Amino acid sequence: MNIQISENLIKIVLSVLFLLCLIDMPYGFYQLIRFIALIGFGVLAYQSYQKERQTEFVIYLILAVLFQPIFKIYLGRTIWNIIDVVVAIGLLLSMIKKQVKN
Repeated sequence: MNIQISENLIKIVLSVLFLLCLIDMPYGFYQLIRFIALIGFGVLAYQSYQKERQTEFVIYLILAVLFQPIFKIYLGRTIWNIIDVVVAIGLLLSMIKKQVKN
């Protein structure tokens, strides 16, 4: 699979999952999303590192730590909803930016 396609797929899946977090779901759903986000951002960070895109690498690394499920960061539902929307929009915009760039 093309790296660009897999990168876009990860960003789309994560964006959709983060927006689903706005709906009232069982707590296990949010834990699953944190685990998926950790893996997704880890892969994106690794790909950015391989392509020597340092800024993206650092951003994805920070997001992986923020969403990781082991040492939870308690921010309250409202703050998490804001973070989910901002990150989802940021991921989608980064895809659009790369498409325009190419």
